[in-house]
Amino acid sequence: MLPRWRVRKEIRIITAHRIDLTAAEAWLSNFNARRDPAERVVLGALFVKAVARATRKYPEFNGHFTDGIFRPSTVVHAGVAINIRGTGLVAPAIHDADALGVPELMAAMRDLVGRVRAGRFRSSELSDPTITVSSLGDRGVETLYGVIYPPQVAIVGFGMPVTEVRALEGLIGPHRIVHVTLAGDHRVSDGHRGALLLSHIDQLLQKPEGL
Repeated sequence: MLPRWRVRKEIRIITAHRIDLTAAEAWLSNFNARRDPAERVVLGALFVKAVARATRKYPEFNGHFTDGIFRPSTVVHAGVAINIRGTGLVAPAIHDADALGVPELMAAMRDLVGRVRAGRFRSSELSDPTITVSSLGDRGVETLYGVIYPPQVAIVGFGMPVTEVRALEGLIGPHRIVHVTLAGDHRVSDGHRGALLLSHIDQLLQKPEGL
């Protein structure tokens, strides 16, 4: 039986981190070079998969807070923020996102985006996400501070990757960096745990072949 947390009044926590995407983008370029355009994977799929995988280790960010009780989820249904032209954002779920391989997750994202923009998504896809991943990088935004979708307790935001000069192992050179933020419900988590979650997402993206 899953544990329940009875906790204090809601206070939102926000933590932020900068992740080096150099390895992830190099792996993705090589991965896509061997595939037809319709089967290629975008960086956003790696973001969703890394977040979904990270919640296995930090389950307090994956679930619902209802009736004064937090109920962690046994599955990861990752809500993906999608822009509907002229009407705003919705964040329907990709079910079992942590269990899908990267190509399967990309196919699910492509299908979901197409159905959302055609107005054919299911109501259950809006009601059962257990955590949301949002990215406005295609809008030129470098840092995104998301707002939690109740009864969820966390949202992870990815900005637009930028090139920065960094020193790594004694060598100075260009690196691709993305700003990542976490908004969490303080009734079930805190800044320390949020920092650990973002650090784990970073670790997963450094080895994209393992996603």
